[in-house]
Parts: sequence; C-alpha cells; structure tokens
Amino acid sequence: MKKKPMVKKMSVVNDNDDMRPEYDFTDGVRGKHYKVLREEGYIVRIYDDDGTVTERRVAGERMVILEPDVYEYFPNSQAVNHALRTLISLVLERRTVAATTTRSTE
Repeated sequence: MKKKPMVKKMSVVNDNDDMRPEYDFTDGVRGKHYKVLREEGYIVRIYDDDGTVTERRVAGERMVILEPDVYEYFPNSQAVNHALRTLISLVLERRTVAATTTRSTE
C-alpha cells in the first residue's frame, strides 16, 4: 500500500491583512473569557493624554449595584449574601407556617 505524501495546506493570503506572520492563532480558543466577563463584568480604563485615567465598570449579569444608603449597611459580598440568606430562610419559614395553617383550617 502506497502512502500519500504529506501536503501542507496553504492558507489564503489576504492582501488587506495587517497581521504579522509571527502571530500564530492556530491553537486559539474563540470566546475563551467571554462567559466570565459577561457574568462578572469588567472595567474599562481610558488613559488620557493629560495623565488622567477614567474608569467605567461594565456590570455583568451576576452583578448587583447597591445604592449608597444600602452600601452603608452591606459593605461587601459576604454581608449582602448573609442578609439575603437570612431573608430567604424567613420567607420559606413563613410560607411553611402559612401552608400548615391553611391546611389545618380546611
């Protein structure tokens, strides 16, 4: 059985492409960081000629922005999560009590 010779595939060269030949993206993964950035958000920094830096936070889907008066009571994620978990347990407890009371009166 005769082996086929290895033939290197030639890529189409685009004359309008400014990409240097030393950049090789053959093992690149498209959208590798997209999910994390979409969920958690990111910061855009603009560096001006006068040396100032302007920052703009792009909120992700999993991000919640607290108003200043609320932030005074919940300065970090742990505080917010603790308060919300406490509220959730109270709501679930109240629903259970209400369901039990409704069943007993029927």
